[in-house]
Amino acid sequence: MTQRIHGVLSPVVTPFKSDLSPDKERFIAHCKWLLSQDCGLAVFGTNSEANSLAAEERTMLLDALVAAGVDASRMMPGTGCCSLTETVKLTSQAVKHGCAGVLMLPPFYYKGVSEEGLYRHFSEVVQRVGDSRLKIYLYHIPPVAVVGITPGLVERLLKAYPQQIAGMKDSSGDWNNTKTFLDAFAKQGFDIFPGSESFLLAGLQNGGAGCISATANVNPAAIAKLCVEWKNADAAEQQKKLDITRDAFGKKYLMIGALKQGIAIYANDPAWAKVRPPLVELTAEQAKSLETELKAIGFTMPGINKGAAVAA
Repeated sequence: MTQRIHGVLSPVVTPFKSDLSPDKERFIAHCKWLLSQDCGLAVFGTNSEANSLAAEERTMLLDALVAAGVDASRMMPGTGCCSLTETVKLTSQAVKHGCAGVLMLPPFYYKGVSEEGLYRHFSEVVQRVGDSRLKIYLYHIPPVAVVGITPGLVERLLKAYPQQIAGMKDSSGDWNNTKTFLDAFAKQGFDIFPGSESFLLAGLQNGGAGCISATANVNPAAIAKLCVEWKNADAAEQQKKLDITRDAFGKKYLMIGALKQGIAIYANDPAWAKVRPPLVELTAEQAKSLETELKAIGFTMPGINKGAAVAA
């Protein structure tokens, strides 16, 4: 874990079989397609339904990706669990595979935990993993986890573990919060990824590292293009188009179900629509409405087809 990962990463959606077990073949194929579109892999993120997966299932899927020849240096697996021991186990596996980093939720069950408690948790993970290759990207998503990452916590962790604490994903949905972290830490080599491509251009203009965004599952090439061309004259227009696509998937529907339905439509592969309870798929009416809206905005998924969707 020496080379930093920048640009766009996708919290890769996890396909499920009819018995709700992870569909390894479709998962591998989707990861390979994302890489072909210049998109990195933040497998086991929020939109991956990671917290509906057992630690053993995450372990199995990461092993399967590596065995299938997927480049571990393009991966940032989510390893943060409520359990310290599971977090350490998943993180150690990612380090041993040579992943570029790990995206780590804080332990999110207990509310009102102190900054000291969070510091001890992350410190314990670093010490127990005990590997100089470890690169932790802290995951701030207060709308879901409630437990958040503060500038004070980042400052303290960076001072204690400057080689291991590499950056963060800010999914607060609040540009002012993202800007606070960028202003405080970006110049120290601490990589900050907004959790939505809606803040991609602004983030890059203020020293950000790219973005880790759900919609990268379906629109990776266009997001990756802006990561490269953000200084070009048409960058604002590119950003506007990204926002239109994101709204199509996220404004009316639960994002995870809509993303999977989008892949099902464009891959002509209905199995992709399945989610694990307690989530539910889009209704037939919602699926038709999504398809109509995507056609209206000229949306495409180049290279996605039924053969690619099921090939290992």
